[in-house]
Amino acid sequence: MRVMVVWCPDWPVVAALADEGLPTRLPAAVFRANIVQACNAAARAVGVRRGMRRRDAQGRCPELRVYAAVPDRDARAFEPVLAAVEELRPGVAPLRPGLVALRAPGRFYGGEPAAAALLAERLVRLGVWDCRVGIADELFTAEQAARRAAPQDCFVVEPGQSVPFLRELPVEVIEDLPDGRDAVSLLKRLGLRTLGQLGDLAAADVRDRFGSQVAWVHRVVGGGGAELLATRTPPPELTCHVDFEPPLDSAETISFSVRRTADRFVAGLAGQHLVCTEVRIEARCEGESEPSCSRVWLHPRWFGAADLVDRLHWQLQAVTTVRRSGPVRAPVDRVVFEPVSVVPDAVHADGLWGGTEERVERGIARVQGMLGHEAVVRPVLQGGRSPAARQAFVAWGERPSGLRPRDGQGAPPWPGSIPPPAPSRVLATPWSADVTGAAGRPVDVDERGSVTCAPERFRPDPSGGWQPVAAWAGPWPVEELWWEGDPRRVARFQVVGVDGRAWLMTWESTGDAGVWWTEAAYD
Repeated sequence: MRVMVVWCPDWPVVAALADEGLPTRLPAAVFRANIVQACNAAARAVGVRRGMRRRDAQGRCPELRVYAAVPDRDARAFEPVLAAVEELRPGVAPLRPGLVALRAPGRFYGGEPAAAALLAERLVRLGVWDCRVGIADELFTAEQAARRAAPQDCFVVEPGQSVPFLRELPVEVIEDLPDGRDAVSLLKRLGLRTLGQLGDLAAADVRDRFGSQVAWVHRVVGGGGAELLATRTPPPELTCHVDFEPPLDSAETISFSVRRTADRFVAGLAGQHLVCTEVRIEARCEGESEPSCSRVWLHPRWFGAADLVDRLHWQLQAVTTVRRSGPVRAPVDRVVFEPVSVVPDAVHADGLWGGTEERVERGIARVQGMLGHEAVVRPVLQGGRSPAARQAFVAWGERPSGLRPRDGQGAPPWPGSIPPPAPSRVLATPWSADVTGAAGRPVDVDERGSVTCAPERFRPDPSGGWQPVAAWAGPWPVEELWWEGDPRRVARFQVVGVDGRAWLMTWESTGDAGVWWTEAAYD
């Protein structure tokens, strides 16, 4: 069995730029934990490299476009590539977004290079300009061959020539394996520069010193270690459409006529134990080949038949009636429901305590359809030091992504963060405040994080009156932007007045003295 591998370089960056409709020639990089995970050729041309810190990358390329790592976005953007490859040869094995393997279909297309050329032509039609194909006797060799092919070209390792080809490769080719960077560093310190030198070592020594992944590469270099492809079954056809003869010119009539199609769409998903959380609804006018009215809708849970009919009705109403000028200029002869994102139905099963009322969800979705996708948001908690920094807003129906990790979710505690309980009211704009000690002496925080005197009186806002301090806690100091040479020193206090109200107050250094702000209230 010959294996063909299709590689689309820098796919996370390609997917991020395509998501915003930007050209791939712009320098861009995808970051995870402020470390470059992937960058494109334009960024590498000015010195940006994988593993580089964000500030170093932006220092070398100030115009660098920065994106957070979103695996769902990468997989969603790669799905059309998988579909195009499956048209050429069913039974593909997705390795990761940007890399897919399949059995080489050379005999049917008149040779392996001809099959690779046909596949590259189809991907270019999709807009994937940088695609490379490698063909060899087994998976690892085919992947390395693809990485040595030119854009829109193929590199073929002849049958029986995998071992000589691999022995000449540098050990850096195993960096993408788990713990591959540490293994490459150790191999270099041991004086091993090529896979051939690695293959000359004893198998037991390689396994004990470098682990199972490098031991597998060792077997492949020695002529063994071939793997069967874990191919996927082509996904079922879940898109449903309905044709109108004669075409319909009323939004109410169209919505009434698609009810059975909406039921069929939901039933088809249920048959696969799936539910749709993101759907594209298209309406095509009479005499046109492309959809005249197309929109992607999101749902905080999943779409039912009634939800689909409502979204279509709102969509047609939003572009005016079909007889007037607008995107819909003629009677509609086809409506299409296409799932964009589906998840197992168990993910959105109702808990024992119930869920959001359906009427509320439908009302919010209608407001979102009238005002825009980003106009309706919901608050989400993320990691941060201050209460304001811990707030994030996500569009209704979207899954949160790119949030800072919170304490207790695989991340260490944030330095300088206040202990629980959290304040109940966070001020959109902090109030100017005053805090004094004995004899009206201003309260400051020195460089060691100690207060110059104990707080005795405070005024949480300029319009309010002074009152004695009943209790206080803190400070929780933090030094920000220290790498820029002019650090920002901040210290937070919890202050309780004699009236029983508690406040979160912040002292900020302004040179020789400091200023006080009120950030939040414990109502």
